[in-house]
Amino acid sequence: MTVKPLPLRATASFVLKGSPLAFFDGVCYTRFNDVHFHEEESNMGIIKEYFGIGGYIREPSGAYSWQHLTFVGSLLVAMVALAVWLGLRNKKRDFGTQNRVMIRSALLIDGLELIKIGIACYNSHVSGDPWYDGILYNLPLFLCSIMLIAIPLAAFTKGRLREVGADFVALFGILGAVAGTVGAAQNYSAYPVLGFDNMVSGFTHSISGFTSLYVMIVGLARLKKQNVLPCLALLFGFCGVAYGVNHLLDYNYMFLMAGDGTPYDIAYNLVGGSPLWYPVLVVALFVAYMAIFYAVAHLIRSKKKEKITV
Repeated sequence: MTVKPLPLRATASFVLKGSPLAFFDGVCYTRFNDVHFHEEESNMGIIKEYFGIGGYIREPSGAYSWQHLTFVGSLLVAMVALAVWLGLRNKKRDFGTQNRVMIRSALLIDGLELIKIGIACYNSHVSGDPWYDGILYNLPLFLCSIMLIAIPLAAFTKGRLREVGADFVALFGILGAVAGTVGAAQNYSAYPVLGFDNMVSGFTHSISGFTSLYVMIVGLARLKKQNVLPCLALLFGFCGVAYGVNHLLDYNYMFLMAGDGTPYDIAYNLVGGSPLWYPVLVVALFVAYMAIFYAVAHLIRSKKKEKITV
């Protein structure tokens, strides 16, 4: 969605002078120095600025700025450390104990996303757009957004369905975490780092990466050969829906229409922006990634079996 600048508010000087938001985003707002305001107005200004209600006053720090890389780097380090710690701690414990972490991850990631959609609906209304735009443009139709469904699938279902969910999380959770934080150039070019949009996005992508690592460490993801086709069907299904919705909304779910300032631009430029071959190439890259992931997992599993038999 387009970022709409806020009108100059008396609250802005309080929000930005000496605050962590101003320091981290590296912007000086001296033009507000002579404006007088009340404390309660200032507190409301902080809330509006953090949630981007009516648009952000702060300028984006920019993709791959030190603010962007510091923020996502901290998230990724915490993600890996927490996954390794909980994974190793629960590796030999019973399924119920292992799955409790999955349940909490599912509730947390979906809870944060629902809050984000609620704020987006309110922002759409304040901006003069239909409130339901906050839903239409936040559907779980990006590769990383599929985790909003796959993680609960792995946490709350049983049998084959749970296995497919866990394998899908293992396959694409870590990829989504890196792509949605380090590679999310379009977000950090549009919004300030310490704002609701980028912070919630960073947290949800990190939960995806954490869960992906966790299910592999504790052994909840088996990456069985019989789960390859269901995982492919899930991927193709979401790609098909995303492609159709893109044409209805003129949007770019799953980045099937354009690179949009992300590493997908490499693929987009490779085929000259072809509306036919670009989405085909993107889906082919997803499949190639799956094939490589399964091949590496099989190789590691074979090496472990060799060590046991020796």
